[in-house]
Amino acid sequence: MHDTGPSFERFEFTTHPNASERARIGLLVLQSDQTMEQEMRQMTDGLGVSLYHARLPNDTVVTPDTLAKMEAVLPIAAALLPDYLGLHALGYGCTSGATIIGEDRVTEIIRQSHPSVPSSNPLSAAKAALKALGITRLGLLTPYTPEVTEAMQRRFEEEGIAVTVVGSFDQKSDIIVAQIDPASILSAVVSLGQSEACDGVFISCTSLRAAGIVEEAERQLGKPVTSSNHALAWHLLRLAGIDDGLDGFGQLFQT
Repeated sequence: MHDTGPSFERFEFTTHPNASERARIGLLVLQSDQTMEQEMRQMTDGLGVSLYHARLPNDTVVTPDTLAKMEAVLPIAAALLPDYLGLHALGYGCTSGATIIGEDRVTEIIRQSHPSVPSSNPLSAAKAALKALGITRLGLLTPYTPEVTEAMQRRFEEEGIAVTVVGSFDQKSDIIVAQIDPASILSAVVSLGQSEACDGVFISCTSLRAAGIVEEAERQLGKPVTSSNHALAWHLLRLAGIDDGLDGFGQLFQT
């Protein structure tokens, strides 16, 4: 007798959107980044937000020349997030890249694939965050070499934000930057922010594990503090229509 095996039964089904989903946010994450995805999840957890990531190639050595090269691959990465996701906001995750390529150019590239989706990047998000926090005299902490740091300083000053104190870990390697421990970042922020010349501190670079130390830094300084991932998460949530306060991440998420 021939054994025909188990019968094949076809089931009917229905479809519907995720009932707990309030917003869908896309992230363009650098190939070398080890921090952004984790910190973004921490700051959107429990808010009913879905995150969708695409990676884009980058050089692990951070210089103006290597950062500029990302402009060519950014359209490819943006197109990897399909239209059917129905994104409510989209962020490019490189502060120094936005500095060198230019915020307007980054926005223009993203709009080629997502013309109706509001977008941001850590530099634009930082400017919006500094305005919300009332910071006009800025303490700037970066992991970059002076060449990249000075370019970023000029971007803030073009916006009318006076960069009054500057500090850096002076590292070219994005891999090493991702390994700088939060205690070192906190110590640097507090040292920099103690200056009476600044109203608050911005910690640049999505690779730095800084979002988790923002509240403690603010407690020690009595001044507002934000970072690349911290500001970007806040800005993308607001662009997506999520205005909830968030405990544990400092003053910005209460604005």
